[in-house]
Amino acid sequence: MFGDISRFLLDTLFTLFGAALIARAWMHAVRMHPFNPIARFIYQVTNWLVNPLRRILPSRGAVDWAALIAAWLTALVYLLLMWVTSLGMIIPLSALPIALGISFLTVVKWVFNLIVWVTLAQAILSWVNPGAPLMPVLQAMTDPLLDPIRRILQRTPIDFSPLVLLVLAQVALMVITRITYAAFGL
Repeated sequence: MFGDISRFLLDTLFTLFGAALIARAWMHAVRMHPFNPIARFIYQVTNWLVNPLRRILPSRGAVDWAALIAAWLTALVYLLLMWVTSLGMIIPLSALPIALGISFLTVVKWVFNLIVWVTLAQAILSWVNPGAPLMPVLQAMTDPLLDPIRRILQRTPIDFSPLVLLVLAQVALMVITRITYAAFGL
C-alpha cells in the first residue's frame, strides 16, 4: 500500500512539474508575454531548474532548450524514483541507456497530454465563458496547432478543429505507448 501511494504521489508531482516545464517551452515558442500572470507563475515554479541550465543551453529562436532539457532530466529522475519505489533497488548502469530513451518518450507523452488538456480547456471555455481571463493564454497556445487544421477543414458554424487535434493527440499517445512497450520490452 505504501508503494502504491508513493508511486501515485511521485507520478502526480513529476507529471505536473514536467507539464510546467513543457508549458514554459511552449509559451516561449509562441512568444507569450512574460508578464502574463500564468506565464509568470510557470516561470516562478520552474526557474530553479531552468535558469542554471540556461547558462549552458541558451534559447535559440523559438526553442527553449533549457526548459526542454529540464523536462527530460525531470522525466529521468521520475523514472529512476519510480524504479526504486517499484523494485526497491537502484537502476543498474546497464539499464541507463534504456532509462534515457524511456525518459525521452515520457517527455513526449507529457507534451501530448498537455496538448490534450490545454485544447480541452480552451474548447470548453470557448463555449462556457469565451471572455474568461484565461482564454487569451489558451488561444495563444493552441492557435498554432489549430490553425493548420482549420485551413484543412471547411468553414462550418461549429469549429471542429479542437476535436480533430484531441483525436490526433490521443492517437499519438497510443502510438508512443506502443513504441515504449515494444522498443523497451515493457
